Amino acid sequence: MAAPLQLLTLAFILLSTTASTASTASPLPPPQSPSSYPDQTHPLHLFGPILSTLGFNNFASAAPSLSNTTTTWRGPITVFAPTDSSLLTCSTCSLPLLLHEHTVPGLFPLAYMRTLAFGTKIETLAPGKCLTITTTSSTHNNNASSKIFVGGVEITHPDLYNDGLVVVHALRGFISHLSPFSCNIERMTSLSFLPPPQPQTIQDTSFVMRMMLRDAMLRLRISGYSIVAIALRVKWPDLVDLKAVTVFALNDATIFSSGGHEYVTSFRFHVVPNRLLMAGDLERLPAGTVLPTLNQGQDLVVTSGGVPLAPVRINYVRIERPDLMFNLKMVIHGLSMPFPHLNLTAVIGAGQNGRSAYDAGGSEWAGNSDVSYSMAPPSSGIKWTDEIEDHHGL
Repeated sequence: MAAPLQLLTLAFILLSTTASTASTASPLPPPQSPSSYPDQTHPLHLFGPILSTLGFNNFASAAPSLSNTTTTWRGPITVFAPTDSSLLTCSTCSLPLLLHEHTVPGLFPLAYMRTLAFGTKIETLAPGKCLTITTTSSTHNNNASSKIFVGGVEITHPDLYNDGLVVVHALRGFISHLSPFSCNIERMTSLSFLPPPQPQTIQDTSFVMRMMLRDAMLRLRISGYSIVAIALRVKWPDLVDLKAVTVFALNDATIFSSGGHEYVTSFRFHVVPNRLLMAGDLERLPAGTVLPTLNQGQDLVVTSGGVPLAPVRINYVRIERPDLMFNLKMVIHGLSMPFPHLNLTAVIGAGQNGRSAYDAGGSEWAGNSDVSYSMAPPSSGIKWTDEIEDHHGL
């Protein structure tokens, strides 16, 4: 019971921080009925034609049942599709129910499913019924040769389709109707989808970003990043109108063990707005590149970069898990510790002299909210490779 209590405590800190630092922020959008969404862009309305084109005609014929479903989910979806021939062997099965039980909210491409813990449960579009994800290896090793099983059925053709809104995996057979108790075992590692914030108007141009935020929150919850998922929910008004977003995240274990309060209260400092910076993009950024954050006047700086395949360090902290999770509008990178607030003038000046900012008198810890500077790209020969972890003996 300690972990849920800690989650509630940190969520309260996030809410308190929002109230104190953004008192003028607009409240979360009120819930709205599913009929308010633009049908032409809704994944469920694209579902039938996609399945039919891929040859899953039985599921395609049942696709209208998803549009009429009572589920509150209105984001990206993943379907584990059995062949028509395998479905013929179950004359008593309900195709609409099977489709609901074979479809889960959120984007689950193969590479991401390999990162899930053995036995992870994901609630389907049939409320209260879960699919269990297993592999041929019970260790969390992201082995590219291991096979993935969903409800005990092997995925034979992973990522058969993926357009950023709908993912389709082909199965060797079909999954029998799920038990009402399929979500009960190890409930703490299960994923249940909750109704997320809804749009205010049909004309709202942030429709895709809303869906990508929901997808991110769902997947973070089963990847050990529940606090970051809560933070995305709390900071929803700051994120929903952005064109793209890059988030640097700490997992729950790190937040609970050390530096938790610091990361939670400075979450906006770990978000780069309107930039989708994948690992390859970060690697190409030269040292000295400044990245603005959601905290205006408090920027991040690339302290080691511009070298392909080399570890990227921002504010002297190494990116531990690049491309931890990404979709059409968001990418999340894993850190081992929060970013410190640096005095960018000191950092850039130290870099231009070929020294680490840690040898420049330690003024980088003074913060930079009142610092004004003009950033010029440093010379290509400058290399800032000091890691902040090294200065703490970690």
